[in-house]
Amino acid sequence: MFREIRRKKNEIREEAVKALLRDSRRGILAVNGDNGYPYAIPINYLYDEERRRIFFHGSRVGHKIDALKASDKVCFTVCGNEIIKEEAWAPFVQSALVFGRCRLIENSEKALIILKQFAMKYYPSEDMAVAAVASGGEAVQMFEIEIEHMSGKQVQEK
Repeated sequence: MFREIRRKKNEIREEAVKALLRDSRRGILAVNGDNGYPYAIPINYLYDEERRRIFFHGSRVGHKIDALKASDKVCFTVCGNEIIKEEAWAPFVQSALVFGRCRLIENSEKALIILKQFAMKYYPSEDMAVAAVASGGEAVQMFEIEIEHMSGKQVQEK
């Protein structure tokens, strides 16, 4: 159902893909937008390796929400781990690509638990994360992407 990476020599192992998803702070969410155009936006996210989910938050209205209501199929991409090897001047960069189905988390208790985990990734202390969730958590919508397929590759940018 999903295409394989064409240049197998560039493919990275699943553990490297998971590490990139776990350690990166931002990714690009692509949805099926208005008039058949893709709509891709940078988002903060939380990767849950155990449940094979990616969580993110969003407002209650807007292009992203309208697109997700029309189609739950999404693509999510993360780039990172740029390195320069001694023998090569151009950097190597890794990317992870995820395909899945996205849905709003309807259960408010579950959404708040996930929001706290999400905040722990971005705030410098647990106290700050708890305070942020307490002050604005009720207004936030949480979404989850159920991962159906993921792959990754490393390429040299030259």
